[in-house]
Amino acid sequence: MIDFHPMRAGEEEAVVALWQACGLTRPWNDPLADIALARDGAASDILLHRRGGAPVCSIMVGHDGHRAWVYYVATHPDHRRAGLARAAMGAAEDWAVARGVPKLHLMVRPGNEEVVAFYAALGYEDGNIRVMQKWLDAERAALYPGPPGKA
Repeated sequence: MIDFHPMRAGEEEAVVALWQACGLTRPWNDPLADIALARDGAASDILLHRRGGAPVCSIMVGHDGHRAWVYYVATHPDHRRAGLARAAMGAAEDWAVARGVPKLHLMVRPGNEEVVAFYAALGYEDGNIRVMQKWLDAERAALYPGPPGKA
C-alpha cells in the first residue's frame, strides 16, 4: 500500500523542490504562498508520500463545499511509473469522500495530452466546463503571459 500523509511544518522547501523538479511551478504562482494558503485552510491540505523521510509525491486537495479540486500532483522523476500518482489521486478522492464532497475536479494545461490520458485511465472525463479567471493581484497578473495566441 502506498501511504499519503499531510504535509508537516518545515517541509515547505522540499515540497517546492519537488514541484520544480516536476515542472509545475510558474512565475505567477508563488509556491510558498500556495502552500501557506492550503495548509492554513480548513478545507484544504497537501498530502505527501515520503521515501527516506523526503517527499517524492504530492497532491494538493481542497473543497468549496460543492466540489473538491486537486492541484500540484507531482511525482519526482526518479520515482515515476511506480503507481504513486495513481495512489495520490486515490488519497485525494478518499480525502474528499471523508468530507462528504460528491465530486472532484482538476485542470490540465492545454497540450498536456499525456496527463489527460493518465486521468482518463482513472475514470476522469471532460466535464464540459469552461474555466475563467480574473486576477485580483496586479503584480502576479503582470507575470502571467495569458493563453497562447493572446496579444
